[in-house]
Amino acid sequence: MAAVAVDYRVQGEGPPLYMVHGIGSRKITWDGLMPHIAPYFTCVSYDLRGHGHSPVPAPPYSLDELVEDLEALRVKLGHERIHVVGHSLGGMIGPAYARAYPERVCSLGLLSTAAGRSDDEREKLVALIGQMEREGVAPVLDTLLDRWYTDEFLRARPDVVEQRKQQVIDTPTNVFLSVFSIYATTEMGPWLHEIQTPCLVLTGELDGGCSPRLNRFIAGELGQSELVVLDGLKHSILMEAPDRVALPLKAFLLKHG
Repeated sequence: MAAVAVDYRVQGEGPPLYMVHGIGSRKITWDGLMPHIAPYFTCVSYDLRGHGHSPVPAPPYSLDELVEDLEALRVKLGHERIHVVGHSLGGMIGPAYARAYPERVCSLGLLSTAAGRSDDEREKLVALIGQMEREGVAPVLDTLLDRWYTDEFLRARPDVVEQRKQQVIDTPTNVFLSVFSIYATTEMGPWLHEIQTPCLVLTGELDGGCSPRLNRFIAGELGQSELVVLDGLKHSILMEAPDRVALPLKAFLLKHG
């Protein structure tokens, strides 16, 4: 299980904060947070393997491989202990990293992620993967965008929505399906109790796939957690309302920095 030398950038100064994006996204997803966070933390954002400017090893990928990519980057940059914040799939990579390397993690931010799904929820995700395997990703993109953004944002910022759409289109289909499968089939519930690192659990009130119910479950399973639900938002909280994410995230990080 060889780690990949991912493409990354470093901004700001202070304790190191590693920022892990989600499915078919890019490191620029964190741009809206930078004015709020970079004055206090050395922000390390990177493209997951197969995404953006990072190498594209042949899929399928595993959650363990994504964890090892993060660890290889930490070793490369020489940070002894790090804060980790992840969105969506990144919110699974972070806890899995803390489980594998507990001595390396100061705190965790789990944004818009999922655990404790019902059988019906899992079956719907598996069915969606099957549809994408048969028809491609493009035919389901509008459905995904409706899940990610509020109607108001879709109308107000078509430029941002189009950029996000293009990110997905530019991600190799086999890569997108592989990481989507990790997101759909990973169940953190059985091992979240092992993580004693301080955690912020944050999601949007209207996020159907990473709902407040699932995030209450996550917060309840973790040893030390704070739960924040942002009213009126769906999944793409970093793009739609970075200032609203930044407020609780910054307070949490400074408390544990």
